[in-house]
Amino acid sequence: MTAIPSDIAFTPAVKEQQALRGSRDSYRKMEQGPGWRTTINQQLEDFIAQRDSIYIATASADGQPYMQHRGGPPGFIKIIDDHTIAIPDYAGNKQYITLGNLTENPKAFIFLMDYPNRRRIKLWGTARFVEDDPQLLQKVTDPDYPTKPDRAFLFTIHAWDINCPKHITPRYTVEQIQALNPSA
Repeated sequence: MTAIPSDIAFTPAVKEQQALRGSRDSYRKMEQGPGWRTTINQQLEDFIAQRDSIYIATASADGQPYMQHRGGPPGFIKIIDDHTIAIPDYAGNKQYITLGNLTENPKAFIFLMDYPNRRRIKLWGTARFVEDDPQLLQKVTDPDYPTKPDRAFLFTIHAWDINCPKHITPRYTVEQIQALNPSA
């Protein structure tokens, strides 16, 4: 862990670039105030509960990055405690890149998007897969979803931040469009 939660992303090299480009002072003020959060509060819990899609980034031991999409019905991400979320891991293309990366490097990043409302939240932390915990697997299983998870992806939050809405193009699900226009 870092002394200031944003140091997880604002490394010395990043801070140097912020200083060179004129944004360091504003981020220094943010760090001296409440700064980035490190625990799940009601705002984050509500945001997570509405997501039906997320992006998970990992990197191999030598730093090769990888980003993977995960989806499910709204609420498929479960809050375990004030630092941990669980995500069902459904069978896919069987490349196992995320799974392999996490055996070498537990650092991970989750990007949560709310396209219609132009909101995004970023989560930094560590992650691991759990296959041998029937109680956890039951917790992440949605009885109404046609697929059952092979394992659970446990993510421990070290820091999180709400990012600005600039340049987010609103996008809508079929269900959202149908709710606005039932004849569509």
